Amino acid sequence: MAIFDWDNTVVKNDIGYGTNFWMLRHDKVLQPANKDWKSTNRYLTDAAARALTAACGTDTPAGQPLKTSINTECADEILAILEDKTRSGEPAFEGFNARHLIGAYAWGTALSAGYTEEQLGQFALSMKQENLLAAQGSTQTVGSQQVDGYIRIYPQIKDLIGVLQAHGIETWVVSASPEPVVKAWAGEVGIDAGHVVGVRSVYEDGIQTSHLKGCGGIPDGEDSVMTYIEGKRCWANQVIFGVEGPSAFEQLPAERRQILAAGDSGTDVTFVADATEARLVVNRNNAEIMCRAYDNEDGKWLITPMFIDPKPQRSEPYPCSTKAYTNPDGSKGPVVREDGSLIPDQVDRVH
Repeated sequence: MAIFDWDNTVVKNDIGYGTNFWMLRHDKVLQPANKDWKSTNRYLTDAAARALTAACGTDTPAGQPLKTSINTECADEILAILEDKTRSGEPAFEGFNARHLIGAYAWGTALSAGYTEEQLGQFALSMKQENLLAAQGSTQTVGSQQVDGYIRIYPQIKDLIGVLQAHGIETWVVSASPEPVVKAWAGEVGIDAGHVVGVRSVYEDGIQTSHLKGCGGIPDGEDSVMTYIEGKRCWANQVIFGVEGPSAFEQLPAERRQILAAGDSGTDVTFVADATEARLVVNRNNAEIMCRAYDNEDGKWLITPMFIDPKPQRSEPYPCSTKAYTNPDGSKGPVVREDGSLIPDQVDRVH
């Protein structure tokens, strides 16, 4: 097996956010149940819920589309909260295990609540067409903000996937974007929908809810795990390798793990580190994964600059010895090797 992250690993830019942007521009985000934004995510702070209510109003009936194409205040507040803070700078999410889930990504998926999987797939296909046709480097206006307006498949990664498949290696995508959205894109690199694991939502009567499917013995609707850091390992182990219960959070024996994995950020660090033969990292200056990649403890980490618009060399060393690791409570700490030894600060060398 080989497992790939999707956003900024297989493609330049983010298809989950791209779908959020498309929905905001086309008035597809629905007024929450009871006009209560807290119903959209159990980790949404009171401050964020108040900010959304103030910006988006209560005139639109529950379950009906918000006019985000013309209500710039509403669109701007949603965009801000997708980046973890209200427009006034207050925290938007709290109380989750930051090794299993991130509030903003889970909420980005919840913005699609109220639609069928087929409808979400159609939104994603429309967004895909727009973003692939847009000029490289272009932006688009959502609310009053300029956001990424294009997405590109990395031909180098598409080629790698094709070579792996030609040699009999089964290829999968495990992504923190919503699964119906990833399925709409995966065929662009020759991966079928049956080999896609994205953020999985609970559906009721065929309609997506704001709740998440569970992994590793966690019940559906508890909303405490998604395809994020250790949660990505859990979902890979559960879906790809058939591991049930809490042991899905644990590293499998080497003979049962993927031989290659590729990612670009801390979201991916656990499942990439699980690969037994090659661990490919696209350098986006994310501290935790770059600390492990540059430390290269066993010589199996590979680093490439971004294939489009690569980031310049980081001016300061990665703070591996002090604050590059994300703790479950969201605080930062040192990155350590499997034997418990500290990874020293690392200079950015591949850019």
